[in-house]
Amino acid sequence: MSLNMDRSGWVRLSLGTVATASKEKVNPSNGTVDRYVAGEHMDSDDLKIHRWGDPNETDLGPAFHRRFRPGQVLYGSRRTYLRKVAVADFDGVCANTTFVVQTKDPARLLPEFLPFVMSAEPFHAFAIAESKGSVNPYVNWSDIERYEFDLPPLGEQKRIADLLWSVELHRRSVIESARTLSATRAEWFAETLIAGVESGWTRDSIRNLVISGPTNGKSGRANDEERGVPTLSISAIRDGLVRGGASVKYMDVAPGDVSNFVIQEDDVLVVRGNGNKQLTGRAGLARGGLPPGCVYPDLLIRLRFDDARLDPAFAVEQWNSSAHAELVQRAKSTNGIWKINGQDIKSHSLVVPPPAAQANMLGQIEHFTRAESVIRSEADALGALRSSILSSIFGGN
Repeated sequence: MSLNMDRSGWVRLSLGTVATASKEKVNPSNGTVDRYVAGEHMDSDDLKIHRWGDPNETDLGPAFHRRFRPGQVLYGSRRTYLRKVAVADFDGVCANTTFVVQTKDPARLLPEFLPFVMSAEPFHAFAIAESKGSVNPYVNWSDIERYEFDLPPLGEQKRIADLLWSVELHRRSVIESARTLSATRAEWFAETLIAGVESGWTRDSIRNLVISGPTNGKSGRANDEERGVPTLSISAIRDGLVRGGASVKYMDVAPGDVSNFVIQEDDVLVVRGNGNKQLTGRAGLARGGLPPGCVYPDLLIRLRFDDARLDPAFAVEQWNSSAHAELVQRAKSTNGIWKINGQDIKSHSLVVPPPAAQANMLGQIEHFTRAESVIRSEADALGALRSSILSSIFGGN
């Protein structure tokens, strides 16, 4: 892509010359801030923070003392390959492993241009190359400061930033449309269940609806060499599915030692513990896309439903919509991690419509899903456009 840029006035410099990591501190327990942002609240390649936690609902620990303010850039310095860069649009607190970055002089580097400097492929490649450690690689701010790039004059910065923010805000609008559709789906599903119960559909406890489980998973020593057995991180549970990809890890155990924990088609995996209370108890359905012999870890719980009574896909749809709020009320916090256990799940209950009604509702859900897919494809195209523009400006793939 050509942006017709005159680079004659661009200056090569290091990031530390024009940006700094804020050291402002805050005590999250004194009521000064009402939101905290942890690593799991930030999404890869997404400048917006969509989730956060309440400091009053958990013991954050001493690492959470770094204050951030609207307009500052948050950068996750752990597992830099996850490419977590976000622009704060509210006050809050984060851990000291999240850098709070701001420009030193807005007359030299525009604050609205900085996020795109740190979103470009060369920046991520540099951060990954400078990272230390194997299991949980990290980078220091002193390393990030040395990153070099070509800085345009202010007028050119504004023109580029305006273009990129225009693409970004349009992408967010499209994503919001997808979220609205998802909320509509959940509301329709819940109202249909209520009407069904009023007409005679019954509820039953999980203990009576499964043929196996709830069973905690198996964890082992992780490695980065794809040695041993494939397993999952809890981030594999997304949008009602068990997803592979970047969520697949490896651990040093023999396949025979974990044969009882191999994930099978139509297994339902539930998040046992998470720092975000609303992610605790979420369920995902295994429907392909995982490496052979993949096992589930200890922070997930497996259920195998009796499909003669409850279709596993229907169970997950209900679990993540109307039923989740009831389950998460049972969660308890330990060292900042919200957890549920097998007994909580056994005591949980779901509505059991007749099989024909389940099939009909799943058919309607498929219509919603296809519409959401079309919308999200547009969002992906806008993300690709942003990447192309960034590549034209800063280089990289």
